[in-house]
Amino acid sequence: MNSFKSVILVLALVILATSCHDKSVRNYQYMPNMYESVGYETYGEADFLPNQAEALVPPANTVNRGWLPYEIENSPEGKELARLQSSPLDSLNTDENLAKGGQLYTIYCAICHGDKGDGQGTLVKREKILGVPSYADPVRNVTVGTTYYTIHYGLNSMGSYASQMNTEEMWQVSEYVMQLKQDLTK
Repeated sequence: MNSFKSVILVLALVILATSCHDKSVRNYQYMPNMYESVGYETYGEADFLPNQAEALVPPANTVNRGWLPYEIENSPEGKELARLQSSPLDSLNTDENLAKGGQLYTIYCAICHGDKGDGQGTLVKREKILGVPSYADPVRNVTVGTTYYTIHYGLNSMGSYASQMNTEEMWQVSEYVMQLKQDLTK
């Protein structure tokens, strides 16, 4: 009889314990912050990083590495000023600049302008983009300065590539375009 009472008592305790248990929350958590993480405000103060700031505005008059501000404004007058501009790259490393410019041209430009600069890239042949000019077109009067200007600011349906290439790379591509223009006009 005592064993029957003890079994009933244990059974009652188990039923009581399970009926009070919330099944959506664990009873015991070994590391509670792993299960229920603490939310932090995105740009707010963080207790675990004292004296450190993240996602702040950069100091005034600073520029990114490899990028220099372009002194010519984005306007028709600016494009005419760019026409007179020459490449600031070292003339002793012409072959290296053209090789690097050719690689970048293949990556960013050839899909529309074609490998030879004739305006017959893959997208033009598939009629996805129309009106891509040839570099040999005498009406365009393409110079190294206007090429850099166009890469930096974009023109018509061509967007700017200033965020994909740094200043030196844009000049290398511009010099390569001039080489393509010479090859087309021969």
